[in-house]
Amino acid sequence: MALKDDINRLLEGLKQERDELRLKMHLAKLEVQQEWEKAEKQWESFKSKAEEALEGGKEVAEELAESAKVIGEELKNAYLRIRERLS
Repeated sequence: MALKDDINRLLEGLKQERDELRLKMHLAKLEVQQEWEKAEKQWESFKSKAEEALEGGKEVAEELAESAKVIGEELKNAYLRIRERLS
């Protein structure tokens, strides 16, 4: 009878662990998706500012380049967070 009790406890424990992991994976997927959507907005902003900086005059280019650099660093960090969550 002790063997059946041990198996039953193992079964219940694994079932609970499985359910918790499934929920965490689902929530992580949502978080990664939200992070990606935010990164996509940053990408569009970065791309736009970078293109303007490359096309503009020296004064305009310096201001836009600095702004693009800040956005680019934020985007780089967002991509790193996404990569870490997917690993």
